[in-house]
Amino acid sequence: MPDDLQRVVDGVGPRLRALRNRHNRTLEQLAEVTGMSVSTLSRLESGQRRPTLDVLLQLSRAYGVPLDELVGAPAIGDPRIRPRPVNRNGVVWVPLSGPAGGPRAFKQVLPVTAGNKDQLDLQTHEGHEWLYVLSGLVRLAVGDKDFELSTGEAAEFDTRVPHAVANAGTVPAELLILFGPQGERVHLKARTI
Repeated sequence: MPDDLQRVVDGVGPRLRALRNRHNRTLEQLAEVTGMSVSTLSRLESGQRRPTLDVLLQLSRAYGVPLDELVGAPAIGDPRIRPRPVNRNGVVWVPLSGPAGGPRAFKQVLPVTAGNKDQLDLQTHEGHEWLYVLSGLVRLAVGDKDFELSTGEAAEFDTRVPHAVANAGTVPAELLILFGPQGERVHLKARTI
């Protein structure tokens, strides 16, 4: 089997486990919905068993996702990304790159901040982040320093340093952001389908 196809096949199990975790389901709950045994589902997720088309169709129906999302097969001959915006606590994330490892690119739309604009929820995680302000005014806190970035300005920083980004203006702000898998997990971990 060619390497690219082998990577797709090898990625099905972890993709199934991640999807189940995002839906906050146990193997037992999934077994009830699909009619498959817990041990079969466990072997599928661990890669000890390759799923057949009928199994993938059952799981696709149980999660309410397209089959290609379960498999993660790359679009053949079409390099376009088909972004599916995700809304997390009023912040819109638009994926601009595929999930093929390495840094990921996102457009982020920050709503106008209501309430106390001085309060920021500083976070830390492994990785490195780069951002570019497409429009609006953005507040960036890194460690004990505060910055205001306007349209056309960029910043990059080590995400092990406490940091936060917020809208500092009176209209929604748009950013282009690049970060690795660790940053994606922190920023989009609550994703539901």
